Amino acid sequence: MAQRMEQYQNALSDMSNEAVEYVRGIPVVKTFGQTIFSFKRFKDSIDNYEKWVISYTKGLRVPMMFYTTAINGVFAFLIAGGILFTRGGVTNELLLNLIFYIVITPVIGTTLTKIMFMSEDAMIVNDAISRIDEVLNEKPLSESQVNHVPKDNGVTLEHVSYSYKLNVSGGDREGGPGRDDGKLALHDVSLRVEPGQTAALVGASGGGKTTLANLVTRFFDPQKGRVLIGNIDIRDIPKETLMNKVSFVFQNSRLLKASILENVRMAKPEASREEIIHALRAAQCSDIIEKLPNGIDTVVGTNGVYLSGGEQQRIAIARAILKNAPILILDEATAFADPDNEVRIQQALSVSFKRENSDYDCTQAVVHYRRGLHLRAAGRGDCRKRHT
Repeated sequence: MAQRMEQYQNALSDMSNEAVEYVRGIPVVKTFGQTIFSFKRFKDSIDNYEKWVISYTKGLRVPMMFYTTAINGVFAFLIAGGILFTRGGVTNELLLNLIFYIVITPVIGTTLTKIMFMSEDAMIVNDAISRIDEVLNEKPLSESQVNHVPKDNGVTLEHVSYSYKLNVSGGDREGGPGRDDGKLALHDVSLRVEPGQTAALVGASGGGKTTLANLVTRFFDPQKGRVLIGNIDIRDIPKETLMNKVSFVFQNSRLLKASILENVRMAKPEASREEIIHALRAAQCSDIIEKLPNGIDTVVGTNGVYLSGGEQQRIAIARAILKNAPILILDEATAFADPDNEVRIQQALSVSFKRENSDYDCTQAVVHYRRGLHLRAAGRGDCRKRHT
């Protein structure tokens, strides 16, 4: 039964996933006239779920029929027993016993039915817990027993190679060390970015730029080689120290369903309101704040308040400016920006690069797919081209 319940949950999950994908893909489907084919996938998942449920129900039909008959058939035995035992006359003791069994029998049936449904709920809970355990049992990145503090803010990669592992069930890439699938995202990459220097990683989409940036922040470890900050292997740097050293503006910046103030304050929880406003101004977000109904206290994602991709990236840059980390990584910070927003983002980046109030030299790594950026720092390995 537990195995059948797991199969049921898998079928339900597949149908739910297809429903979400169908709704999300409606604009693309309608644009390319693929409504029928897209709906067919959704309907196939519903049909598969229907077939499984019908098969599961038919398999339980006979046991459930015997159970229902046994529970409800007790009354027939009570009637027959009452007729049999009252042939010699009705006594008070016999009448009380008969009334007792008539009252208690439905209670026993209801109790057994509740126990049956409780066992089913227990199987659902156990299956859910096992799915949660699969996530919780994933091994985190190792923590070194020796905690070192970087001497400076320089970033070094020494013969770094990395390959995404394949999801056995679906063939999807997973961001973890795992099994080498033979296709290296990075192969023998070595480079050095000095403190205070700006390095631009330029190349075609899928060339491994974002992967390299993720390795610097230690979202995962390379299979070969090592990444150093301040001549210290990042695996020997405490997690909190490393996160305080690095600020990351993601390619696909997402804001939480919270106010602009709280979204920016994530970078520095103890920051004052004035500091947050200063960071937003430095990131060229003044025009965004002015059009919001409650200014920086406006909650994003409610009451029709939504920001464009470029506006979200400017908020993310404000977050990075507020954090004021010595190492700043920008992953295609203008990827979703329109021309007007792109100009404003470039202005915000120029402010963050200057770091006029910073007490240290800031190291920046800019990830971009366009050839117009100047590559100020380059290394060995597969990073072979330079563009000016």
